[in-house]
Amino acid sequence: MNEQPPLDEPTAPDARTTPGDREPLRIEHRPNGVTVLTFSRPATRNPMTARLTAQWRQAMRSLRRTPELRAVVITGTGPAFCSGADLGELADRHGQDLPDARDRLSDFYRTWLAVRDLPVPTVAAVNGHAVGAGLALALACDLRYAAAEARLGAPFVHLGLHPGMATTALLAEAVGPARARELLLTGRLISGARAAALGMVHEALPAGQVLRAALDTADEIAAAAPLAVRLTKSGLAQGQLTVEQALTWEGLAQAVTTTTDDFREGVRARRERRRPRFTGA
Repeated sequence: MNEQPPLDEPTAPDARTTPGDREPLRIEHRPNGVTVLTFSRPATRNPMTARLTAQWRQAMRSLRRTPELRAVVITGTGPAFCSGADLGELADRHGQDLPDARDRLSDFYRTWLAVRDLPVPTVAAVNGHAVGAGLALALACDLRYAAAEARLGAPFVHLGLHPGMATTALLAEAVGPARARELLLTGRLISGARAAALGMVHEALPAGQVLRAALDTADEIAAAAPLAVRLTKSGLAQGQLTVEQALTWEGLAQAVTTTTDDFREGVRARRERRRPRFTGA
């Protein structure tokens, strides 16, 4: 599969966009504790501009302080999930001193990868193309669903760039080191269907079904016991544990959950053959 990244022509801003729709990030808080973050600059394929990055930073800070949060879904509008860093802004800083460039990029990476620090599961609904840092953002989420016809990849080498935003680690975590080498060294773009076959995403679906699948999964998570979910995510975030390390962690985390009202509610609901009503207590 020698698929090369397409050379996309710049697009003009969408003249039909109303002033109230021009913010690049839309935030929707649903009653069940699921928050949906939507990139809303479809005419330019949802790039990570300075404005969007600032909004993202504030959103991550706010969500970390939201006790009723149960899950987060991230998606885009139009033909793209996210086209990655704004190349115009990046090119404008050409020739910047190396220490300054390193610090600025490090701040950019850490701002976007703060999604990994959220205490609840995150679900990427990759509705369309996810390229470069846009792919890294999807890979940083706990779960990923993609449009079968979407294009995913990290074509940094075709721009004269080394990969950024921990793509070397995140891609290897998703597809294994050998496939990661193939994709990063060629800069190849692959379809959502191929990405699912490689394990880069959990499932590939028709574009119109991607967000619904992500929301259904988030709703399932939101219906579970919040502390149990958060501790499970924390345990999984520790990486590949040995059996002894897992026993140590689980002995503590499961003991904590047995003291909660939610555990007692879960047992009662099982005995009464009904859905549990978890409160987080």
